[in-house]
Amino acid sequence: MEWSQRIVITGVGLVAPNGNSLAEFRKHLLEGCARIQRIDMRYMGLVLAGVCAFNATDYQTKKEIRTGTRAGSIGIYCAHKAIESSRLPWELLDKSRVGIYVGITEHGTVETENEVYQLSQFGYDAKYWNHHHNPRTVANNPAGEISINLGITGPHYTLGGACAGGNLGIIQGVQMLRLGEVDYALAGGVGESTGSFGIFAGFKNQGALAERSDPNKASRPFDRDRNGIVISEGGCLFTLERLDDALARNAEIYGEIIGYGINSDATNTVLPDSQRQAECMRLALQKANLQPNDIDIVSTHATSTIEGDRRECQALRDVFKDAPNTHFNNTKSFIGHTMGAAGALELAGNLPSFEDKIIHPTLNVDNLDPECELPNLVTHTPKKLQRANTILSNSFGMLGINSTVIVQRFNS
Repeated sequence: MEWSQRIVITGVGLVAPNGNSLAEFRKHLLEGCARIQRIDMRYMGLVLAGVCAFNATDYQTKKEIRTGTRAGSIGIYCAHKAIESSRLPWELLDKSRVGIYVGITEHGTVETENEVYQLSQFGYDAKYWNHHHNPRTVANNPAGEISINLGITGPHYTLGGACAGGNLGIIQGVQMLRLGEVDYALAGGVGESTGSFGIFAGFKNQGALAERSDPNKASRPFDRDRNGIVISEGGCLFTLERLDDALARNAEIYGEIIGYGINSDATNTVLPDSQRQAECMRLALQKANLQPNDIDIVSTHATSTIEGDRRECQALRDVFKDAPNTHFNNTKSFIGHTMGAAGALELAGNLPSFEDKIIHPTLNVDNLDPECELPNLVTHTPKKLQRANTILSNSFGMLGINSTVIVQRFNS
């Protein structure tokens, strides 16, 4: 298989706090519609979170939902929607030639916490431990649940890439298609962290959990008054295939993946390294054979933490200092941080820009942090662009994992 094989996106399936389809998600991004709420978290009381509202029973029985996981249900819903939007002749496909690559921040925490709590109600008698625990918590679970639900017999696995997981899923799908290991890939990421007390408590004890009287004003990347992350759930899977195959079946092409980069800070468990982030973006640009000024839209990772936002902006200014046509936005200001889903979900929200040449804004930047100043940072309202042919999407995670994906408007 030639490494020059062109890989394209032909289907998009997503679940977000403010939309369960690309059309609905995009509509709300352009309308400035955020959707954050308060949920009652065990041991902590009310906390802010982005929670999805989708009908899991569209593709699962109630028993499957009960014995499976939230991440699995999100993944299954996204996979079905990605296949439907791709218009693949699914019943005729060789399912051994389909791969499933799902990025995730963590998995098993929700199930383990819940089961320990339930066990406490029975004096910690182990005979009451849930016998579904092991398949629920193994690392390959979300991808495995998709495999079983759809009868896919090709390779499936999850990629633990912290908050870079969604991008890693996409990159893995691209690589496996280029290697000829599969003919179609369901690739992206899912996040289920809103069910985990430990995730909320961990960020709170780091001083990095957002709080604000108006929930929809809590996620505020780049704003001087930001005070932390809004933890959210969600998912996005893309149908990926080789360009020749997509053209042969006259598929709709949402975009072409032309470059990517992955590297590591190797410095700190939580504090990012702006130099390494810049190197990751340059690696992706090099693989795409592009210069910074060729990028029209940068989807930033910024999570609303003080140091995280500042260090990413330092990296962005370094890379795009001579790119007056590049514009920047952020999606977490609408939906919070969907963790393992973030890279894929945030890329999806920008893909329609190829058609309408509009970039959605960053919300809640009422008092810009001077250290987060970026040229052409789009805030408050959408902006019409002269050109919208390339998107660079950043996604960075704990333990210093950095990922960048570059997608181009398809040109035959």
